[in-house]
Amino acid sequence: MKAIRRFTVRAVLPAQLSALDELAANLRWSWHEPTQRLFRDIAPQLWDRQHRDSQGHDPIALLGEVAPERLDELASDGEFTARAEALRDDLRRYLGEPRWYQSLEGATPDTIAYFSPEFGIAAALPQYSGGLGILAGDHLKSASDLGVPIVGVGLFYRAGYFRQSISRDGWQQESYPVLDPDGLPMRVLRNPDGSAAQVTLALPEGRALVARIWKLDVGRVPLLLLDTDIPDNDESLRGVTDRLYGGGGEHRLLQELLLGIGGSRAVKLFTGLTGRAPAEVFHTNEGHAGFQGLDRINDLVSQGLAFSEALRAVRAGTVFTTHTPVPAGIDRFEAGLVARYFSTDLLPGVDVADVLALGAEDYAGGTADTFNMAVMGLRLAQRANGVSKLHGEVSRGMFGALWPGFDADDVPIGSVTNGVHAPTWTDQRVRDLAAETFGDDDSTRVDWSDEQRLGGAAIWNLRRDLREQLVDDARARVGAAWDEENPGIGRPVWHRSLLDPDVLTIGFARRVPTYKRLTLMLHDPERLRALLTHPERPVQLVIAGKSHPADDEGKRLIQRLVDFSREADVRERIVFLPNYDIAMAQKLYPGTDIWLNNPLRPLEACGTSGMKAALNGSLNLSILDGWWNEYYDDRNGWAIPSADSAGDAAERDALEAAAMYDLIEHQIAPRFYERDGAGVPQKWVSDIRHTLATLSPELSADRMLRQYVEGLYLPAARAERTIADTRYRPARELAAWTARVTEAWPQVHVAHVESGGVDATPQVGEELQVRAFVELGELTADDVAVELVHGRAREGDQLGDVERVPLEFVAHELGSPATYTGTVRFTRAGSFGYTVRVVPRHALLASPAELGLVAVA
Repeated sequence: MKAIRRFTVRAVLPAQLSALDELAANLRWSWHEPTQRLFRDIAPQLWDRQHRDSQGHDPIALLGEVAPERLDELASDGEFTARAEALRDDLRRYLGEPRWYQSLEGATPDTIAYFSPEFGIAAALPQYSGGLGILAGDHLKSASDLGVPIVGVGLFYRAGYFRQSISRDGWQQESYPVLDPDGLPMRVLRNPDGSAAQVTLALPEGRALVARIWKLDVGRVPLLLLDTDIPDNDESLRGVTDRLYGGGGEHRLLQELLLGIGGSRAVKLFTGLTGRAPAEVFHTNEGHAGFQGLDRINDLVSQGLAFSEALRAVRAGTVFTTHTPVPAGIDRFEAGLVARYFSTDLLPGVDVADVLALGAEDYAGGTADTFNMAVMGLRLAQRANGVSKLHGEVSRGMFGALWPGFDADDVPIGSVTNGVHAPTWTDQRVRDLAAETFGDDDSTRVDWSDEQRLGGAAIWNLRRDLREQLVDDARARVGAAWDEENPGIGRPVWHRSLLDPDVLTIGFARRVPTYKRLTLMLHDPERLRALLTHPERPVQLVIAGKSHPADDEGKRLIQRLVDFSREADVRERIVFLPNYDIAMAQKLYPGTDIWLNNPLRPLEACGTSGMKAALNGSLNLSILDGWWNEYYDDRNGWAIPSADSAGDAAERDALEAAAMYDLIEHQIAPRFYERDGAGVPQKWVSDIRHTLATLSPELSADRMLRQYVEGLYLPAARAERTIADTRYRPARELAAWTARVTEAWPQVHVAHVESGGVDATPQVGEELQVRAFVELGELTADDVAVELVHGRAREGDQLGDVERVPLEFVAHELGSPATYTGTVRFTRAGSFGYTVRVVPRHALLASPAELGLVAVA
């Protein structure tokens, strides 16, 4: 018999255990091992069962299940209560002490709002589907550790992302367990009178969408999650926040209106209620939250600014991060649907036409009557970035049409390569070895290359322990999945020998869109079978991943892999683990010797799973895509050659699969099994040591966040303060200047260029003198910058290795072109080419390409 309602009754703790409430309420426990150990010691079997049941560790749920007698026993245990109080005091110090951010000189923003549709913080809070959410969770955790004053903003999905199981025929099945927020470490944000703080969005037909605000503490960082499942909404609107990435186009639009506009209002409510400084910088993690900029524009319009003036002000303080390298990964809506929602009192100060213009694909290659969320995100942000160097290049090409006339290198989209939160993803055994050997459990800071202090045998024993931990976890998960699918039927005997802790172990786990090529390893099943069953150098594969519920092709890939893994001669060497989540990942990444990644290049924006494996000493085997493209150095793993020149997709898959098999058979497996007299593979251990020493600091989310702070947040805060000065006078002036320059720009052109000062055959060391004559029309020399652009002349006279030299203004006589001069010294031999370009110039522009205006000779 099923219950008609389910909820969590919280335990009433004895006064002596009050510290446990405080520790459980702050999600710092999710990455703080001493606190996790404290809760485990309350009820070890319950704590371990939480992990096995794939619900993840959850102190609040644990305390709810512990018998009152056990709580009374702990309350009278002076050693335990002292330990709990010491950890509570440590948490309080952590929350209040100055950290890295507080040491920065000069003015820094007091509040930075960070928007994301998903946050992966702990398995007990399934508000994530994949890399985007895990990255957002790691962003908040590192912000907490570094003291960066971020406020996270997202949605609370009552059913989260789906729970995956695999049917007897290998087909993915989804279920959506409903979460009880009262059983999670979160509290409703409340007004001074005790009522729930809410945000309201006006909808078509006189309806309104109301959301309450849940607050979670992620260490020092508050995370606000909006929830529409409240009595104020009718049944259809209560379901707006039902599932992550669920429903059709209009449902998704409602979620993104709530995330953006509702989220912006939630931040204002939160800062007002808590006395915290208003947010100066707004960071949107992908385009899903782009509407937050429109809400801020609406606020400024209500203060008397025109839309164009408010737009300039909002852009100054906005950072936009794109995470997709393919147009298909961007949310796009019918323009008519968007117009319907904004033809209301939703944002009374903003005209529908202005909204539609921000998301319009009104450029070469765009689709008419389409509203593009990423395009709006870029138009509302003065600073934008991709998530790896290669992804930055891809993004500049993908969105280059927004800046017509500019080369891809000039498109104002930079890059900050993702990182991962080391305390979350580094196994405690790795941290313990660092502490025992070097006196510091921060594995990203110690010198793993010190062979005198850390011998190869210690590293190899560590790796064997991590592999055995994965094998045990995989067997437990496969057994639990069998019990669920075959109730009352005993587990097969061969489950006991599933995987081997002494066999070379390759891991592969991620979402299952087709471009990630889950089944590339099955391209030649017999070749794979031979690798798995090799009599001297066997290989084993541990695989996991979820396909989107609507992606039947992805489900077919999983089914094909599951079918192969069930064949009698390989079933002990290859396993598909269902319901990939944080709890599984924290055993899977450390336990693999090789992390496999074989996407279609360049469709992997970053791919942080390989980073997490590397933090634990795993080596990568990957296509040179995402982060691996910039960090592979020939010692930290292997690069699968990309067959970019293949005739078609089938040929490309065949070539790249063959290269992968060859690397495993002829390089990876022999290196792993080549042992010295003590049974240690010294060359392999040397690569592990090198990986830990060189990649651990670079792959840390702390490094990533410092780059965001120094390269994006601080410049955005300075720009916001400048443009808001004297009641937004600079914003008004910039808007007027922009309108004047844009209107006059068709008259601007390079009339003539003269050069001299070099012989017929120029030599290195000589200087080329250039004089340019530029028609400025109604503009003045102060409005523009004229540049000499030079580099190597390539096929079709295209310039490569480009450098830019400002030309100096000489004169501008009435009725004549303005004159500019400059020189360039030849510093290298070879082909040389140059041109002259004119771009707008203003102190408040972050990039010469910002307005999309350029004139080239």
